[in-house]
Amino acid sequence: MPQPIPAFALAQKLKADVLGNPGNMITGMNSLREAQPGDISFLANKKYEDLLKDTKASVVLIGRDVEQQPKDGQTFILCDDPNTAFAMIGEAFAPPPPVYPVGVHPTAVVAPDAKIGENVSVGPHVVIEPGAEVGDNTILVAQVYVGHNAKIGDNCLLYPFVMVRERCILGNKVILHSGVVIGGDGFGFAPTARGIFKIPQFGIVQIDDDVEIGANSTVDRARFGRTHIGTQTKIDNLVMVAHNVQVGNACFLVSQCGIAGSAELGDGVIMGAKSGINGHIQVGAGTQIAGTSGLAKGCPPKSIMLGTPAEPQREWMARHGLPKTVKKLQEKIKALEEKLAALESKI
Repeated sequence: MPQPIPAFALAQKLKADVLGNPGNMITGMNSLREAQPGDISFLANKKYEDLLKDTKASVVLIGRDVEQQPKDGQTFILCDDPNTAFAMIGEAFAPPPPVYPVGVHPTAVVAPDAKIGENVSVGPHVVIEPGAEVGDNTILVAQVYVGHNAKIGDNCLLYPFVMVRERCILGNKVILHSGVVIGGDGFGFAPTARGIFKIPQFGIVQIDDDVEIGANSTVDRARFGRTHIGTQTKIDNLVMVAHNVQVGNACFLVSQCGIAGSAELGDGVIMGAKSGINGHIQVGAGTQIAGTSGLAKGCPPKSIMLGTPAEPQREWMARHGLPKTVKKLQEKIKALEEKLAALESKI
């Protein structure tokens, strides 16, 4: 059970202002709908402001543009970004993380020449193949597979059933959730007169520092060279990154999106859920691709792309607004025809 924290202490930590009772004690976190007395919640979008009237939360993080006042005994903490602020204080109320014992579990299979760093936890039924390296303070939870000559950096966390295939490289502070496969063969096949020929995939995957990849996502090894994921990129569940793809730093790849082979994403690209990128194209830094959109051609930095095939936001809105414009014109034409008919009947 976390220790209660007064509202004013959190406000000081967040460098935020307090409305209402600064001494309210916080013992947990919850949504506005589910919160009970003692909970802290947040309002990130003004369109849900009506929820403030009925919430039982003792403390609510709100934006500075919210005009509503706290109820008797309630506290509002005014901050620039309530969503981020709520995430920042989450550790104070979250359940303690599992503790993984340092050392190699008796059921693990570790090659004699594998290099294991200091304070490493190797869980039950983990397999570490010959030539592999595992950095200091890294945790390999049960049934992780580390392939031949693969390298895993310091302070990484690999959850059950993660597979890092041969020669692939992970940087420091990488988190891979259950079912992630790093370094499976790229989809390389060539039809011939004698049938379908498999094109060998000789490259690797390199994942830089502070990358997190969600459950059951895959990053394929390169046909040659490397498939590369840049520093601080965050990948959601069920994402597919094909061979020789280059993903920049601090990108967001949301669930079920896919990137075809040899595409290049600049820094800070955001792909919405179920969006897709064609192979061998370049996506400029800071581009946003809306969910379910399919990007067939490259685009310059800071583009906002929508639809299938994806097009710039302004063009997409103009095209999708055209039916409404046509309908209005039809109504005007009909009204003019009626006026004309009325005039003709008087002649």
